[in-house]
Amino acid sequence: MKIRTLAAGLLAASLALTACGKEGGPSDNGESGNGDAAALSYEVAEDVTVEGSSTFDQMKQLGHPVIGVKEDQPNLGYKDPTSGEYSGFDVEIARLVAAKLGFDPKDIEYKAVPSAGREQAIINGDVDYYVGTYTINDERKQQISFAGPYFVAGQGLLVAKDNEDIKGKDDLKGKKVCSVSGSTPIQNVRDEGLTEPENIVELQTYSQCVSELLNGQVDVVTTDDAILLGYAAQDPDNLKVVGEPFTEEPYGVGLPKEDDALRDKVNDILEEAMEDGTWQEIYDATLGKSGTQAEMPEIDRY
Repeated sequence: MKIRTLAAGLLAASLALTACGKEGGPSDNGESGNGDAAALSYEVAEDVTVEGSSTFDQMKQLGHPVIGVKEDQPNLGYKDPTSGEYSGFDVEIARLVAAKLGFDPKDIEYKAVPSAGREQAIINGDVDYYVGTYTINDERKQQISFAGPYFVAGQGLLVAKDNEDIKGKDDLKGKKVCSVSGSTPIQNVRDEGLTEPENIVELQTYSQCVSELLNGQVDVVTTDDAILLGYAAQDPDNLKVVGEPFTEEPYGVGLPKEDDALRDKVNDILEEAMEDGTWQEIYDATLGKSGTQAEMPEIDRY
C-alpha cells in the first residue's frame, strides 16, 4: 500500500511526546463527529473463553489487559500531553481486540514500549499483547508470535523542506540517516548498504530523529510512510516526505510465542472487523484523515 498525499495540517493536533498510563476508551478521545475517533465504540463481549491461553488467563485474573503501544506516532499511537489520552489507528485496534476479548476498553492499562524493547516486554510478560507499528518478520517470529497483519505500510523518507538532494533511497549515500534502534527500517538501511555505517544514526524514538533533522544534525529520517506523513503535516513549512515507499511493512499484533490459542482468537477478531466494516471505520477515523485510501490486508494464519 502506498500513502502519498496529505493535506497540510490535518494531523497537526496528532503529535505528542509523552509517557505511558491507563486511559479511557474510544468515546473519551476528545471531539466527536463524523469519522472522528471519539465516535468509535466497541461492544464488550460477554462470557469470552480462550481455552489453552495462559495470557488470556492472566488478563482475566488481573481484570484488564496490559497493552504495549507507541506514544509519539501521529494518528497511529500517541498520548496527548495535556489530557493523557491515547489515540490513533493502532490504539483503536488494541481497544477493539480488548473489547472482543471481554474487557472494557476504558480499563486498558497502556505501556509505552520503544521498538528495541518490544520482544522482551512480551517475553517477560510485561505486556499481554503489543500493537504499535510492529512489522511481522521471520526474525521476530523466533521470539514471539503475531496475529494479523491488520495494516500494511511502506518505508519512506522524511527530509527538510528545502532539501533537493534526496528524492529517493538511491540518494542516501554519504547522507546521515536516522531511525529508531531495533526497528525494521534502520535494519533495511544497513542490509541494503543505502549509506555508510558511520552515517547511520540510531535513537530511541522517531520524535528524537525528527528533532535532529530539524536541527540539521541528520539529513533524513526513515521509517514507515504513515508515520512520516504525520510529522510532515505537523510542520509542513520545514518537512516533507520524498520518493516512493520501498518496502512492505505488514503490521501485526505481537503475542507470546507459544500462545497459539490467543493468536487464533485475535486473528478471528481482526478478520471479523475487516468483514463487518469496523476496520474501515477505524481507518477513516484515524489514518484516513490524511485523505488517503488503504486496502485491508489478508490475515496470515501461519
